[in-house]
Amino acid sequence: MEVRSTDVEYLYLFVAFLNLSLRSYLTNSISTLERFPISFKTQFSGGCFRHIVLGLYCNGYFGAVGISRREDLMYKPLHYRTLSDLLMDFQEAYTRCWHTLRKVKIGPFVSHDPHSVEQIDWKHSVLDVQELSAEGLRRELERHSREMRLRITKGPPSPPKERKRDITSSPQRGQSSPQRRERQDRR
Repeated sequence: MEVRSTDVEYLYLFVAFLNLSLRSYLTNSISTLERFPISFKTQFSGGCFRHIVLGLYCNGYFGAVGISRREDLMYKPLHYRTLSDLLMDFQEAYTRCWHTLRKVKIGPFVSHDPHSVEQIDWKHSVLDVQELSAEGLRRELERHSREMRLRITKGPPSPPKERKRDITSSPQRGQSSPQRRERQDRR
């Protein structure tokens, strides 16, 4: 049986996806730790390579965990103040491996609900590193991280409150004041 390079690449991406899912599951109980996918596309010796890591955000610091043969591409501790600092460190690590970073794809935060059927948005921000200047890349990364942090502070929408009929919401009307009568539906 002949094995094509695209088959090996898809197998690697599938294993990386399973590892990302496992890391998300294992960190699910840490409510202060926000997780988001980061995908890299690099070029080396004429071939394209892809790498997926789980980005982390906690208490104002960014970091990442992933699987790689190289330690500097596998684990980034939570000490980067900005998302652009984290990704610049990844870019330097790829340069040390003689890889050229081509594209970076960043998704929004992953839900902490273990029963969520929400799909992971892998391509929320797609950044072509070759076309953007260093300042343009930093600006786009800061815009994306600002959007992500706003989602944390906003939180999920609150469920609507049910109004009680016997308690008035007006502070001027006391309990002894007459209540409005409910109208019956006209046919």
